[in-house]
Amino acid sequence: MIQLYELPSAMEPMYPYDDKGELNKLAIELIRKSAALSQTLHPVTRRAVAQVVKPMNSYYSNLIEGHNIHPLDIEKALKKDYSQDPGKRILQMESKAHVEVQESMEKRIREDGNVNICSFEFISWIHKEFYKELPDEFRFVRTKEGETSEVIPGNPRTGEVEIGAHVAPAAKSLSSFLSRFNEVYRPDKINDPIKRIIAAAASHHRLAWIHPFLDGNGRVMRLYTHAYMMREQLDGEGLWSISRGFSKGQECYRGALHNADLQRYNDYDGRGNLSNKGLLEFSRFFLETAIDQVDFMKGLLDLDDIQRRIIRFIDLQKVHGNFKEESKYVLTEVFLKGQVNRKEMERITGKSENTARRIMKELIEHGLLISDEITGPVKMNFPAKYVGYFFPKLYPENIEATLE
Repeated sequence: MIQLYELPSAMEPMYPYDDKGELNKLAIELIRKSAALSQTLHPVTRRAVAQVVKPMNSYYSNLIEGHNIHPLDIEKALKKDYSQDPGKRILQMESKAHVEVQESMEKRIREDGNVNICSFEFISWIHKEFYKELPDEFRFVRTKEGETSEVIPGNPRTGEVEIGAHVAPAAKSLSSFLSRFNEVYRPDKINDPIKRIIAAAASHHRLAWIHPFLDGNGRVMRLYTHAYMMREQLDGEGLWSISRGFSKGQECYRGALHNADLQRYNDYDGRGNLSNKGLLEFSRFFLETAIDQVDFMKGLLDLDDIQRRIIRFIDLQKVHGNFKEESKYVLTEVFLKGQVNRKEMERITGKSENTARRIMKELIEHGLLISDEITGPVKMNFPAKYVGYFFPKLYPENIEATLE
């Protein structure tokens, strides 16, 4: 008979012992690079790019769970344009729910700077908001005994769970484990900003280890991690996603999670129940992945490269009879300035008022420019079918090739 963990002390160590100070160095590097990334773009353009990152985050987080849905279908779902194919439709609904929960979560954090993101109230709220939008196909799971159980949105599991070799804590003890989790990791109780970043890494694993819900734990813990990064102003104002890094290094991600599940190897492996080496390696992987994704987006948003991509995009589109030569000047100026008044189109294009208006109208019709008001200033937008031109390698090559 398997002995279930019933005492929160079984979760120790909560922080990895790092005698070489490697995690501190990585945390400082992440702070520096994420701060630089957030200053890369005009705030209005930055928000437009962040709107591209949200569905990308949904795509990769769901892909880790084996749910593969095309970015164009995610975009359609966000407009409530669902496929007639039942299998594709439920994946669209799942992706839409992920994006909308992230938006609600970000709004909640912006409006309440004191929200406790480590509390079970907050974590269960993420789960509830996500699952209440899902179709019945995702609301029922089959246990290893062959029984069917319903996932109740926001409710902790009431049964025992085994994931591979890992046996999660006893269901009756979840509240004490989650209480300890909150006590240790809540950022408002950690004075050292470096330690808070290491807490974000360690808590990602420990939330997975607790496995508080019957299903949906992976998506919830990655959304929780996004909340932690946002709370610590490490998300680059929404310009990067750690889920992309986890997905691209999925084998390493799963392996690092597994190794941090293990009990300590010997007397040289910490003093807790679980392996210090495993948690240290996972935290290192987490921070290195975060830095890699910040670097990736920093390179992708290099202004000189963006301008070259805009020119190349218009040149390619002209071959198909889309857009005038002057469209590249319009897109470049709007991207750099954030938004541009419509009256500026004559100056930017060097054309007559009527011609300049037609150029702008075509860009609006193709979704590349949008405006909050009919006669208001225009700003950038990035429809999914054009994302690969502006932000190459954001999605896997086989997906990017089919975007248009």
